[in-house]
Amino acid sequence: MEDIIVRYISRIIVPFVQLYGLYVILHGHLSPGGGFSGGAIFAASMILYALSFNLSAGTKKLSHDVSSVLESGGALIFAGMGLLAVLLGTNFLGNRAAGFPLGIPGNLFSGGAIMVITFGVGIKVASTMITLFYSLIEGEGHSHD
Repeated sequence: MEDIIVRYISRIIVPFVQLYGLYVILHGHLSPGGGFSGGAIFAASMILYALSFNLSAGTKKLSHDVSSVLESGGALIFAGMGLLAVLLGTNFLGNRAAGFPLGIPGNLFSGGAIMVITFGVGIKVASTMITLFYSLIEGEGHSHD
């Protein structure tokens, strides 16, 4: 797309959408949202950037290799927190029973392991959506009739 207005507005709005996505991820245990919805918002900002400029500009911001590492990293954070709870003698993804400090209710750091878990989910969802988008767009240009 070669529309200067779309590019200008996208350049302004993308950082705010990404900041909002991070807010939704990190505050998911206190308000509606969480890892999935925040990751989807963050991925939508990257997709907006790629659609506004072009596919190669989008891949410069987040390459396929980096996205694959982030996908694996998000899953490892989620599974790692679950295994840590098991090693501490409770159920998979146990929170208070595993001894994670819960803090003062209503504060940002009041959910124990939940904030770390939702952060891992957010990374996984965002990178998966971005990878899926790039795979679909690249596959569209190589269609076989």
